Amino acid sequence: MPPLKYPRWALTLLATAQLIIALDATIIFVALHDMGRALQINAQQLQWVVSAYTVAFGGSLLLGGRAADLIGRRRFYRLGMLLFALASLLGALAPNATLLIIARAAQGIGAALLFPATLALINTLYAEGPVRNRALAIWSMASAVGLALGTLLGGVLTQAFGWPAVLAVIVPLATACAIAAGAWLPADGPRAQGRSFDLAGCITVTLGGSLLVTTLVQGPEWGWTAPATLGCLVLSALLLVAFVQIEQRSRDPLMQFALLRLPGLRAALGLTFAFMSSYGVQYYFMALYFQDGYGWSPLQAGLAFLPATAVCTLGIQLAEWALQRWSARKVLVLGQLAGALGIAWVAATLPHGSNFWPLLPGVVVLSIGQGMTWTSMWIVAGQGVPAAQQGVASGMAATAQQIGGALCLAVLVMVANAGAGAAGSATALDGLVRAEYGAALFALFGVLIALGLRPAAVDSNAPACLANDA
Repeated sequence: MPPLKYPRWALTLLATAQLIIALDATIIFVALHDMGRALQINAQQLQWVVSAYTVAFGGSLLLGGRAADLIGRRRFYRLGMLLFALASLLGALAPNATLLIIARAAQGIGAALLFPATLALINTLYAEGPVRNRALAIWSMASAVGLALGTLLGGVLTQAFGWPAVLAVIVPLATACAIAAGAWLPADGPRAQGRSFDLAGCITVTLGGSLLVTTLVQGPEWGWTAPATLGCLVLSALLLVAFVQIEQRSRDPLMQFALLRLPGLRAALGLTFAFMSSYGVQYYFMALYFQDGYGWSPLQAGLAFLPATAVCTLGIQLAEWALQRWSARKVLVLGQLAGALGIAWVAATLPHGSNFWPLLPGVVVLSIGQGMTWTSMWIVAGQGVPAAQQGVASGMAATAQQIGGALCLAVLVMVANAGAGAAGSATALDGLVRAEYGAALFALFGVLIALGLRPAAVDSNAPACLANDA
């Protein structure tokens, strides 16, 4: 591929895509309190306002990655942005919980089309090694800012304009990106001929994964030994087994199991799962504790996450520096360990007053670890993957991330609600603290995965731009 015509604007668009995806995952947290009151949403439905996005995102990522590889990455960047904008508008106008949850699921599908295309563009436009590491650091910075800034922006918008604003704010930004991509991203090559999407595989993995998460979310309400719970668990297992059988026999599989022989991608599946299970879900419980326990307004709760934004950006810059001197394994171990220690510090400190300052050391440590981990795990995920399969490989790693977040949020909400009373009661607040400790344990799981990682050879002589084989 010839040099990019607008390299800086192209990377800006790719980074903005990740900003929007990450922002939408957390901007909703501070608004949940007002959403629940305005739409009369109970605690179980309120969790689905969050989980619908992650379940739909995780369930559709493999299809999104495969389609981006076959049809074109710029095409799916633009399609994902437009779907994101439309779903956000519908969510902002939703008059009840059902339509809001449907809109959040549609946002998740848009993100599933967008994310693999974005990461595949980075991994094919920039050579493996320092050049790609720099591009991924900038992309990661946008993601980290989105995750942490989402709670701040959510608080500001909810306080000033009401909860619909946290969804409406995405509409103009996503629409502008879809339009600009036509000029600033390189055109796709001709569409691949004679290739299929493996519709049977897509249906079975999406239904199986989504049904498994649905069962975990609804289990506490249905009862774990209820026929509905057991039946859904068995059906989800059968669907996932059928998916494996379909992929092994398909002429053009959705997920190529041969990619799992790549040690970097194999490790990245566990690392992205652990990342979202720890760093990703802990914001949910912190935001609720700030409002239910400390009595803070949405704006106050959002401002409390501002230090995390700045420090996480510092963690990404530290990761870029460290990766030039140390192995990805060492950087990931340090990043996940910092997460475990920082989240545990926050959990231990939350019950002792309503002052933010005792929490600050833990927030600083976990935010540095978040930045170091995010950049490093995506570098590992792309190592050794052929250019023509970068989209589906990105989808595989991101599927583990999103399903991990949804599954572990369901588990930790169950932990938080065990024996809990009304929102704001002492038992309910104790449950939120237990959930924070659970997130710290998931970060330790990430440490174990990183310890098993082995260094991968990097071809430093590769050209700066690689062919975009769609």
